[in-house]
Amino acid sequence: MALDRSEGLAETARALAAGEMTSRALVERTLARIEASQGSLNAFRIVRAEAALAEADAADRQLASPGARKPLLGVPVAVKDDMDVAGEPTAFGCCGEFPPVAEDGEAVRRLRAAGAVIIGKTNTCEFGQWPFTEGPAFGATRNPWSTEHTPGGSSGGSAAAVAAGLVPAALGSDGAGSVRIPAAWTHLVGIKPQRGRVSTWPRGESFQGITVNGTLARTVADAALLLDAASGNHAQDPHQPPHLDVSGAVGRDPGRLRIALSLKPPFTAVPARLLPEVRTRVVELAERLAALGHFVEEADPPYGQIGLTFVPRATAGIAERVGEAPFPALLDRRTRDAARLGRLLGGAPLRAARRAETALHRRIGSFFTSYDVVLAPTTAAPPPPIGALLELSGFATDRAMIAACPYAWPWNVLGWPGVNVPAGFTPDGLPVGAQLLGPANSEPLLVQVAAQLEAELRWAEKWPSPPVTARSAAA
Repeated sequence: MALDRSEGLAETARALAAGEMTSRALVERTLARIEASQGSLNAFRIVRAEAALAEADAADRQLASPGARKPLLGVPVAVKDDMDVAGEPTAFGCCGEFPPVAEDGEAVRRLRAAGAVIIGKTNTCEFGQWPFTEGPAFGATRNPWSTEHTPGGSSGGSAAAVAAGLVPAALGSDGAGSVRIPAAWTHLVGIKPQRGRVSTWPRGESFQGITVNGTLARTVADAALLLDAASGNHAQDPHQPPHLDVSGAVGRDPGRLRIALSLKPPFTAVPARLLPEVRTRVVELAERLAALGHFVEEADPPYGQIGLTFVPRATAGIAERVGEAPFPALLDRRTRDAARLGRLLGGAPLRAARRAETALHRRIGSFFTSYDVVLAPTTAAPPPPIGALLELSGFATDRAMIAACPYAWPWNVLGWPGVNVPAGFTPDGLPVGAQLLGPANSEPLLVQVAAQLEAELRWAEKWPSPPVTARSAAA
């Protein structure tokens, strides 16, 4: 049930505009694929079948009319279930019956303005806290490359849907790697943009500013196209970075760059070790970049004690969400424990953490006087099996998370962009990734480098086997 090999986001938009297919036929086929895959992958929390078909019919009327074309007119895309879609609940991975929201969030509004059909809302773990997508509210979302393994999290549903070819691209959100980690573990391109590039409104700052909305797709061009379509701000957004044409940068020669290969994890309070099977793949990417003419050497950004600024912001953000939750008794015990810590850290420690960002920008920003881009592992390990982290205590979950995913979160504190690119597979056939990291507003440069690698490695030509089993996703 996978997409045809040519059916990426840009190609689908082109075919619709050229009259080679109708949006209704495309949406009907997409809905059939989603239905056939739910038992094996369980990527979606909500499928908007009736509403999506109505949106497709409206798109077909516009496609049949003369005039300018919207960039995604009639193309089905998915969004993560932490984003508001008018008429649908936003459960954000939680148990319980949630009321439908009245208005689209700003990112969804902009996708609609670009002509996209919102096909459904994808699964995410509770309040997006963990690098797996499982829970009692919806079961387990599974990795199309190996249904015994997680696709990662917290944007695991979006990643699974794109990797399986159910939709050509999807929105996710990234508060500690939650776009980049599932992109790495499902062989996708995942863009975490500059803070504010894609609005998180109606929350001007999500999780005290560490969480941003980003894109997942099979190719750099498709991820950049969706990013441009979703980009922009609500008038009251506190972060409004300058407009960028990220799609226009794809394919442009970045010149000879100075690239820092950073293999050392930032300081954490518990052990984290880069596994050899991941290190090998990342070093191979570094060697490929050197062969392309870039200067590459091992060097690590001066992270210092950046983790001390992350924890107050992350846990205070959870405390805010728990305070608004309509069914707090149904929340995971680890969520309630994190909220208690967040309430303790929500005063002076949180204010100190927020103030520290300026000094971090200055110190880590100085690294980019010597280097243009950082290449680092996205994760330290391949995706774990389904259920491996689900029943752990809070402390054990944190230890396992940090051991597997110690590399992504510092860029959330900084608010700067990062792009996951597929780095290949472990000997067991599990996908792993590497991230290209840059300073503020460096998305165009990062996608130029990512597109260079894609042209060499042709990762979009590799697909998982179609998910045809009837496995229950409730386990």
